[in-house]
Amino acid sequence: MSRAAVTRLSRAARAAARRHAVGRDPLPPPPPPAGGARRAASAWFAPPMGRLLVPPPPSRRLFQYTQPARYSTSSSSQITPGEFTEMAWEGVVGAVDAARMSKQQVVEAEHLMKALLEQKDGLARRIFSKAGIDNTSVLQATDEFISKQPKVIGDTSGPIIGSSFVSILDNARKYKREYGDEFVSVEHILRAFTADKRFGQQLFKDLKIGENELKEAILAIRGSQRVTDQNPEGKFQALEKYGIDMTELARRGKLDPVIGRDDEVRRCIQILCRRTKNNPVIIGEPGVGKTAIAEGLAQRIVRGDVPEPLQNRRLISLDMGALLAGAKFHGEFEGRLKAVLKEVTASNGQIILFIDEIHTIVGAGATGGAMDAGNLLKPMLGRGELRCIGATTLDEYRKYIEKDAALERRFQQVYCGEPAVEDTISILRGLRERYELHHGVKISDGALVAAAVLSDRYITGRFLPDKAIDLVDEAAAKLKMEITSKPIELDEVDREIIRFEMEKLSLKNDTDKASKERLSKLEADLESLKQKQKNLSEHWEYEKSLMTRIRSIKEETDRVNLEIEAAEREYDLSRAAELKYGTLLSLQKQLEEAENKLVEFQQSGKSMLREEVTDVDIAEIVSKWTGIPVSNLQQSEREKLLLLEDVLHKRVIGQDIAVKSVANAIRRSRAGLSDPNRPIASLMFMGPTGVGKTELGKTLAEFLFNTENALIRIDMSEYMEKHAVSRLVGAPPGYIGYEEGGQLTEAVRRRPYSVVLFDEIEKAHQDVFNILLQLLDDGRITDSQGRTVSFTNCVIIMTSNIGSSLILDTLRNTSDSKEAVYEIMKKQVVEMARQTFRPEFLNRIDEYIVFQPLDTTEINRIVEIQLNRVKNRLRQQKIHLQYTPEAVEHLGSLGFDPNYGARPVKRVIQQMVENEIALRVLKGDFKEDDTVLVDVSSMAIAKGLAPQKKLVLQRLENANLEFVAND
Repeated sequence: MSRAAVTRLSRAARAAARRHAVGRDPLPPPPPPAGGARRAASAWFAPPMGRLLVPPPPSRRLFQYTQPARYSTSSSSQITPGEFTEMAWEGVVGAVDAARMSKQQVVEAEHLMKALLEQKDGLARRIFSKAGIDNTSVLQATDEFISKQPKVIGDTSGPIIGSSFVSILDNARKYKREYGDEFVSVEHILRAFTADKRFGQQLFKDLKIGENELKEAILAIRGSQRVTDQNPEGKFQALEKYGIDMTELARRGKLDPVIGRDDEVRRCIQILCRRTKNNPVIIGEPGVGKTAIAEGLAQRIVRGDVPEPLQNRRLISLDMGALLAGAKFHGEFEGRLKAVLKEVTASNGQIILFIDEIHTIVGAGATGGAMDAGNLLKPMLGRGELRCIGATTLDEYRKYIEKDAALERRFQQVYCGEPAVEDTISILRGLRERYELHHGVKISDGALVAAAVLSDRYITGRFLPDKAIDLVDEAAAKLKMEITSKPIELDEVDREIIRFEMEKLSLKNDTDKASKERLSKLEADLESLKQKQKNLSEHWEYEKSLMTRIRSIKEETDRVNLEIEAAEREYDLSRAAELKYGTLLSLQKQLEEAENKLVEFQQSGKSMLREEVTDVDIAEIVSKWTGIPVSNLQQSEREKLLLLEDVLHKRVIGQDIAVKSVANAIRRSRAGLSDPNRPIASLMFMGPTGVGKTELGKTLAEFLFNTENALIRIDMSEYMEKHAVSRLVGAPPGYIGYEEGGQLTEAVRRRPYSVVLFDEIEKAHQDVFNILLQLLDDGRITDSQGRTVSFTNCVIIMTSNIGSSLILDTLRNTSDSKEAVYEIMKKQVVEMARQTFRPEFLNRIDEYIVFQPLDTTEINRIVEIQLNRVKNRLRQQKIHLQYTPEAVEHLGSLGFDPNYGARPVKRVIQQMVENEIALRVLKGDFKEDDTVLVDVSSMAIAKGLAPQKKLVLQRLENANLEFVAND
């Protein structure tokens, strides 16, 4: 065609566009869009070279379906969105944009390549990556070619389709028919570039990729799948997109070593070797190591330590979240999952799926009448076409899997229990090297033992070994922070230098003699400090560099060990020997030298850093997690138990026999002589009011569990009605408050280490005792939600006022020794308890402890304790309180009442001491830094009568403090 003819055709096309823009020459309606994703992309195509891509009317948005596609005189068919996949069509449309951005009117093959390469997660990029080509280099070569093409300056009549562009699409259609596909896809277009003499062939030649390599890369990605819909690219390499190859991770040494769990791994292997229903599901509490079992299986497959049916298999972990993410349209999720299952089936048993949190497949993707993942998996699971390992917790298995009996029967359960403390220590020892390498520190064996023991004892609501591993990890991270941060000693010197520098600037302007002398001294001190700073910085940097060097050598050693394992697996014995007896020995020598240098430096006394995690570091982390003081965690159990009576007597006055009985019960439990499936101790305190029953419970809680808040107090007078029993374990399902749980069970579930005090047990309804029977005998209660709450780490105390009058009468009518009187009282009170409580309840109590009324000596000691508490409160107001022995005796006599115990003492002190001090503080008689003396004055009432004692409060001068002995 001549140039003049081309010009005439171009003018005719522009005239047609103008007529349409002003409303003339109406065009037929466009064809319906090929898919929902198409509505954002369209283009105006014309015949080959010399034909215009007619622009849309100004009132329309670009790339909308406002015009039918034009026909090409040389193209075999019409260029319409319906013949392309979504990603391929986006590339075609993007080519027009690429030409416009490059200020080029003719849309050619290079623009199409650029558009395909710029697609996010595009298939073209994946194909080039699979062929071993860097996508950045392909894009750079394409941009370089585009930059050499002629540009158009100023307004143009619109983009023009180039002959190479049309040729690429025609060849892509041929490849579509060759593959037996229904739509032109990106891989067809890429193969068409191999026949493009203008751009494609030179590009592939520069990239050193031939047609065969490209075909192999395409085959590796799409496999045997056919393109039967307009979004096939999302289904190519579905396992690679939505799964993680655990055997490959094991081969590269990315998985932590799995210690123990041999029985569980063996059971999984046994189930996987079955003909049908060969699908194990690992169930257990969170943190016990369910996923680790699957990782252990992957490591055994890599080592070849599995039976023949599992040799050289791949274990792929399926990411259900990735499968669901971005699945917007109906059926998209099912399409992704079916693509995954198709790849697994096509592997002929070479792939084993692992689905962590397998309960998520129930209901996954079930929207708008679609099938969920569970129903899609059922047929394949039952026939043995798909070997699948699942992992989930007991609660979620019961909630989701067990409800679907058809799904449950296709899985075989493998229970994964919590390991013992000894097993946890073994697991930590196996993981120690990995954590040392990651953090660049050393971890002592004592730290591992402390992590297992302390986490088991003090961290509740979580399971071993997870909580012990977390302790070690956090302690190592804390030490790593200390190593990389500036040492405290150096930081203090830096701050001192800054302070001196500021003072120096201030003194420079002063001319008096004192300021000059101070400035001279300051400069000398500053020089000395800077020298010290320099020395400390050098020591710190040197020590830190040694630690960094040691860590880098260890990392290199780990990498070499992995290479040795890989060489031995591939039977490359010469390479393995070269690494083992050459590189590895050299690294070990370097490591030994670096460690010796570090030891020498540390022994020189210049060391500023620690490099080893100890049991003290573990105790500090536990203290931060639980609030238990570090000193209590480190104090040995034996020392604490030997001092138990002394600690209890600091707050509980008198009651020697009761305190001794409690201490013996606790020691018996701690020595391992009591039943481990029952509470630590179950005690019944009986005696008059105000003699220390509740106080002993509080003191015991503080001693055993380091805080008085560990006392869970249940006032049984609130449970006098039959229906109130449900408040202990929670309301039944369907009742208001069902989700809240019980007052007793929830409190113990949150704080398993506690003292549970049932106050005034005789006032409770008889049905309450039915619950207590199970608690006292088995050490557990099942709440309304089916959760089992353990009381094996609790001390159960029940108080009762039964026999109070009997105790008082016995003491009045006998002059025997305390021990003899105690035995008489105990027999009588226990007999009275038998008449009140049922035999099966009393039979489950470890010890009955009878509290005696307090005598005057014990009351006086209680007065001193109460006065000391007042003194501590006044000290916060900067007022000092002192008292005389006479005042103590006087207050004791006023507050003594055998029937009411020690409670009247508190009221007397409140009325006669606290009220009077408060009044005189407000009047201004007592001020800050004053000392107030509580004393007794005697005043005669009448001749022949004993003088009456009166409590007096007076402010003392410093000279009068010497005779007061109770500081």
